[in-house]
Amino acid sequence: MTPLLERAIEKVQGLPDAEQDVIASLILEELADEQRWEESFARSQEQLGKLAAKVRADIRAGRVKDTPVEDL
Repeated sequence: MTPLLERAIEKVQGLPDAEQDVIASLILEELADEQRWEESFARSQEQLGKLAAKVRADIRAGRVKDTPVEDL
């Protein structure tokens, strides 16, 4: 466990049970969300590769216009 996490847990341990449960729920939700994102990203690699290939082809074919962000 990292020193930062240890400090956070020490502080949480001093809170009332209800507040500890709220914080625990937030942490668990965040971890679950991160897991879903990693799984989704892993499943999308083929599609992302196809999109990247299309963009490279569009650039080579001159179908991409260099536009500053502020002009979008």
